[in-house]
Amino acid sequence: MTSPAALYLQDAHPIAEGMDYVRYAESKGFEAVWQADSRLVRDAIVPMSAFAAVTDTIKIGSGVVDCWTRNPARLAATFSTLDDLAPGRVILGIGAWWDPLASKVGITRSKPLRVMREIITSVRALLHNETVTFHGEFVNLDGVELDYVYQERRPKDVPIYLGATGLQMMELAGEIADGVVLNYLVSPGYNRTAIEALAKGAERAGRRWEDIDRPQLVVCSVHEDRKTALDMARLMVTQYLGQQPHIMKASGVPQSLLDKVGEVLTWPATHEQVVAASKLVPDEIVQMLTASGTAEDARAKVREYMRDGATCPILYPLGDVKAMIDAFSGWTA
Repeated sequence: MTSPAALYLQDAHPIAEGMDYVRYAESKGFEAVWQADSRLVRDAIVPMSAFAAVTDTIKIGSGVVDCWTRNPARLAATFSTLDDLAPGRVILGIGAWWDPLASKVGITRSKPLRVMREIITSVRALLHNETVTFHGEFVNLDGVELDYVYQERRPKDVPIYLGATGLQMMELAGEIADGVVLNYLVSPGYNRTAIEALAKGAERAGRRWEDIDRPQLVVCSVHEDRKTALDMARLMVTQYLGQQPHIMKASGVPQSLLDKVGEVLTWPATHEQVVAASKLVPDEIVQMLTASGTAEDARAKVREYMRDGATCPILYPLGDVKAMIDAFSGWTA
């Protein structure tokens, strides 16, 4: 029996090229494509629309939009529109963003759990075709609905997945989300702790954690030469060591390494800074955090994530995208 696989795209390729990759992934049996809201360089919605327009069956998720910069009514309207383009194929993935990017644009990420609960609750109600009055600490809606005039008024089938790394956010996902997007650049062992938190939240809501979908982002560098694959992944790992140390801490990366890399780069970083800092990152860290090496090396690593609770790998390709898709077409976990 074959296992599911999904594709993850950020801003490394022109959108037209991404459209080709998504069509190819669909032809190879991939179940979903997830598009990042990439830093301040690429909004997720435009490429998601492009992918939806040239495919028929593959699901299309945001991986992930943030909960701070879009009003919940506008967020619901946006994903309702995407559902018009690809009915039943759209997934709203949402996360709490990260510093220093958020702070640099004037956003103080205070009370992210409260914000996320209010956003998910109100957006879900709007997508369910309800008239929403909600007066929270961060969300204020007064008799708001998606005011369809020229189309059928109906609930939209847009599941909401919470992108979570911290354990409190993971608990919240278990309590209120339709699914959780497990983060990348974490070790498989992190998943076990994350699933415990997910189960705790699910129990609080009278749910079974096994019923909550758990796709996981996995950086995947496939090359017939193992060293080449590791070197490609090393640059990605280095960038995140410097820019998103909260993810790295969750994975058990030594603080001493985080400090050393942080002295060389932060956000924004030049390519030269990333290359310089990458010389500090040993192979064992790259192997711990990514699925890198030959095709079989990559599949073996992804199996570890699946054994520890992920339901589907969302593969972030480094190098030859179609070769990576081929490596996971019809694979078995």
